[in-house]
Amino acid sequence: MQVVQAVRARRSIRDYEDRPVPEDKLVRVLEAGCISPSARNSQDREFVVVRDGEQRRQLARAAEHQRHLAVAPVVIAGVGTKPEYHMPNGVPAHPVDLAIALDHMTLVAVEEGLGTCWIGGFNQEIAKSVLAVPDRYVIVALLTLGFPKTIPEARPRKAFDDIISHDRFRQ
Repeated sequence: MQVVQAVRARRSIRDYEDRPVPEDKLVRVLEAGCISPSARNSQDREFVVVRDGEQRRQLARAAEHQRHLAVAPVVIAGVGTKPEYHMPNGVPAHPVDLAIALDHMTLVAVEEGLGTCWIGGFNQEIAKSVLAVPDRYVIVALLTLGFPKTIPEARPRKAFDDIISHDRFRQ
């Protein structure tokens, strides 16, 4: 599959088949996150792979009962292990680095015939407790992973010319 095909095919999947993700597919998805770039190549991140049903149900409660967290056979938590570091431009590095890593994972998942859904709406303290993440770290996002039961249609996107400017910001 071409990368652009995976980008166009990727959807937020919220309905999963009741079957496990084969280990080889899971490893390829996780490897995509591991080899993704990071600020200063620091790789200040950890991925917590959650397959245990009770833990997934607890994460769903931490995310205001987003059912797909409990239904997906795998949830991957992207954890920033150096949240105090800011890039020279003043932006914290950990959310950027983990966004890149998790996006790489979503694209490999598409290639593997899997679906994902990126979840940022969750209670940090509850999720940390469920996953035993130390207070000094930050869970940036949760990513569900599994075989899609249904694949939704593409959602509308703004027109190219409405979001691209040249040489200077136009708004």
